[in-house]
Amino acid sequence: MSVYHYKFEVRWSDIDANKHLANSSYVQYCAQTRMAFMNTHKMGLKELSRWGIGPVILHERYSFFKEIFADQTVYVSLEIAGMSEDASIYQFIHKFYLPDGTHCATSEATGIWIDMMLRKTTTPPEEIEEVMKEFSTENTKILTREDLRDLPFKPENVEAFHKRGTFTWKKDKEEN
Repeated sequence: MSVYHYKFEVRWSDIDANKHLANSSYVQYCAQTRMAFMNTHKMGLKELSRWGIGPVILHERYSFFKEIFADQTVYVSLEIAGMSEDASIYQFIHKFYLPDGTHCATSEATGIWIDMMLRKTTTPPEEIEEVMKEFSTENTKILTREDLRDLPFKPENVEAFHKRGTFTWKKDKEEN
């Protein structure tokens, strides 16, 4: 089993009004950790472009344990929590640590690989599957399409807003 770690220095622009790491920064840190992992293992943008594929996150969730503040150093890990047999579906676990080992947060991200031209799920090249297996453990789940169907949110289309008569660009002065 291998765990990948990426180091961040928390910048002023990464914090929110509560003076701790903003929720959007957690998402960005996880995405950057995944891309750094991919670059390190010869799956960066150049290779993805050559293969004509791209990673797409379908569901991401977080648990927070301890605040992270500006000017702190934080390490974000990457582990393979799940993968389909053909590696077309994947699930990463990210853990946020301070340098002293304090565990501050955990994220789980479930995604797929897509063909960039067809915009459909695809099987990645063997090079990606090999790296994913290298970072898998005996606890790595085998994922299937059923796991995607079991994600907690489903699309719920509504009538177009411009057809409802409820869409306005600005409030009329008479409504004040």
